[in-house]
Amino acid sequence: MFRAITVSREYGSGGGMIARAVAEKLGWELLDRALIAEVARIAQVDAESVVRYDEHVDSWWHRLYRGGLLSFTLAAGIAPGDAQFCDAETMADFAKQVMIKAAERGGCVIVGRGAQCVLQDYEDVLHVFIYAPWTERVRRVWTRAAPNGDIEELIRATDDERARYIRLYYGCDWKDPHLYHMMLSSELGSEQVASMILEAVNAGVPAW
Repeated sequence: MFRAITVSREYGSGGGMIARAVAEKLGWELLDRALIAEVARIAQVDAESVVRYDEHVDSWWHRLYRGGLLSFTLAAGIAPGDAQFCDAETMADFAKQVMIKAAERGGCVIVGRGAQCVLQDYEDVLHVFIYAPWTERVRRVWTRAAPNGDIEELIRATDDERARYIRLYYGCDWKDPHLYHMMLSSELGSEQVASMILEAVNAGVPAW
């Protein structure tokens, strides 16, 4: 029986909305914004700092010199606990801890953050990937945010960043079908996709 769900999503696919609908129907905890809040709590930083690094990758310069910077702070007499960096790698580590604890409790829907990789060996976790046609994604992003600048470039950049995040921290291909039990197009309709996920959860076996 599935006790938790991970929902990975293309930017603009509506995956976050579908995850919310599934969590509400099951009466489960939704770990999306709530995951950010929990990471901020245990990292003892403000939520805005977590958002800045959420599903992002540090610059090559930062990754190259990160060990040296940490060694320098320790050599300067700063206690290890006080030498914690607020960067993407640190936030990814905290997010991993939060996701594992949530999955072990059960009754949760986790959105993004590499949960499908972190919890890949948990037999009671259902892994779902949500995608959508390009034109639908552009329309949804425009309707939701009406951002300034090139919407198509924003979508491409966000997807690329998420793919890099998964590749760097978990060594996985974000769109590898073997990471998921279900890969669903939101073109079918958000309610229909949510119903299909709920059916798989209620059946208690992977859906193909």
